Amino acid sequence: MRTWHKLSLAAATAAATATALAEPADAREQLRLVGSSTVYPFASYVVEEFGATTQYPTPVIESTGSGGGLKLFCAGDGTDTPDITNASRPIKVSEYDRCQDNGVDNITQAVIGSDGIVLANTANAQRFELTLEQITRAVAAEVPQNGELVENPNEYWDDIDSSLPHNEILIYGPPTTSGTRDAFEGMVMEAASEEMGYDGAYTKIRQDGAYVPAGENDNLIVEKLVQNTEALGIFGYSFLAENRDRIQATRINGVEPTPETIAAGDYPVSRSLYFYIKNGHAGKVPGLYDYVELFLSEKMIGDMGYLKDEGLIPLPAGRREQIRQSVLNQEQLTRLEVKTLNQ
Repeated sequence: MRTWHKLSLAAATAAATATALAEPADAREQLRLVGSSTVYPFASYVVEEFGATTQYPTPVIESTGSGGGLKLFCAGDGTDTPDITNASRPIKVSEYDRCQDNGVDNITQAVIGSDGIVLANTANAQRFELTLEQITRAVAAEVPQNGELVENPNEYWDDIDSSLPHNEILIYGPPTTSGTRDAFEGMVMEAASEEMGYDGAYTKIRQDGAYVPAGENDNLIVEKLVQNTEALGIFGYSFLAENRDRIQATRINGVEPTPETIAAGDYPVSRSLYFYIKNGHAGKVPGLYDYVELFLSEKMIGDMGYLKDEGLIPLPAGRREQIRQSVLNQEQLTRLEVKTLNQ
């Protein structure tokens, strides 16, 4: 009996050790999401709905900015890294390569809807109407003058154009980790560079206090605008939609940011919103594609979906269905597709 007992203990110990080795120490039951502050309100809504209506625990979500989220997402394929990262601009080639180098070699891209980047100020002040060139002259570190670049001399808006108010240039905007910042630099500054006389695309933002990086919480920018009647802020359309009683949008190139002008691409600072899925986690963290399916459902992103009330601008029905099928089939994002997205 004693011999049998010793053997049983040894077998049980070996089995327990094997089980421990088979289950990673960092295995978890909750989904982990990171990324864009612009996508955060929409993803947070889905996260809460997912936790309330399924058997899975409510996922953990952090607003880290698009760049910060992709850095965490691409750090590796272990379950100590995020399952999904939200982004307010497409993944860059350099980020995609970093993912591949770190073993994150199977990624699926989802597009959830359209958004516009708005410049806004308090509803109690004079409303601005600006061109892409005027905005660039306000935020650029250097401006062309007599065939060369000089340090930006513009301190007041009427230094740029006498028709603009004599207000100090003060713009609260996203930090360098933000996809909104990347998109703003591309769609505003790059778009205006050639006509302004820059030698190629120019995206360097001034650091003399006229542009103030305000972190990844866009609600804080709204609060700053309410407190300072001369300041402008840069953020996604949904934050304008949520605060129309307190702030007003700047017309850019004569176009008002509305769901219609953004969806049609008439508003010059329109963009798509994304999230990226780490397919290597599909069999490791429970509920990954159940969450994805909920997010991409008509209930969430459709013409009458919940997220429309949160400020998301739905894609056309045919495009939504195409994206849904592609994502649920776990179609793998390629480097060529990433290069095309960033052209």
